[in-house]
Amino acid sequence: MASSSRVLVIDLNDSREYQRLLDGDPQTCGMRSGRVYLAPGQSCGQHSTENHEELLVFLMGQGELLIGEKDTFQVGQGKVSYIPPNTVHDVINTGADPLIYVYCVVPAGSLGKE
Repeated sequence: MASSSRVLVIDLNDSREYQRLLDGDPQTCGMRSGRVYLAPGQSCGQHSTENHEELLVFLMGQGELLIGEKDTFQVGQGKVSYIPPNTVHDVINTGADPLIYVYCVVPAGSLGKE
């Protein structure tokens, strides 16, 4: 295994800035992760998962997850969202408070197959 096999414990900060949590190889086997802070009305910007799977864990606030140009899902504190490979998406803070979430991205089909 090329990447590190050590356990990591990372403190989430309270900053309004983006916080990188995991950078992929060699820190992990391919997973990348970060904490996102969106002010009211702000979005993360439309982008594609390409050949990755993405998990969003919402810690605070409320917003909308836009998939493509048509589908909208309500997200916020206590919600978790899975976004499959090759999916264009955006997250928008629709509330009056910050929308804070952690994302985890991993190459699709790279792990867990026997």
